[in-house]
Amino acid sequence: MWIGWLEFDLLLGDVRSLKQKRSAVRPLIAELQRRFAVSVAETGAQQLYRRAGVGLAVVSSDRRHVVDVLDAAERLVAARPEMELLSARRGLRRSDDD
Repeated sequence: MWIGWLEFDLLLGDVRSLKQKRSAVRPLIAELQRRFAVSVAETGAQQLYRRAGVGLAVVSSDRRHVVDVLDAAERLVAARPEMELLSARRGLRRSDDD
């Protein structure tokens, strides 16, 4: 089994409150879940209204599939005009790795 994850650090555009932040981050999370069948959550910078940390995880028996999903998810986030992708950290492990 292969496990892959991404951690996104995002700078949100014209956001002036935590309520507006939720309005920007929730659709992103929903789209990632819908398009790629992955687990996604807001994981960082929850008290800051112009920054967001979003984590994504995928599990598969095929390494290539995990890498393809991570690549596609990163491209989708980077292409969103209402937010800037500051960084993306990636991890990939096999379940029997020590």
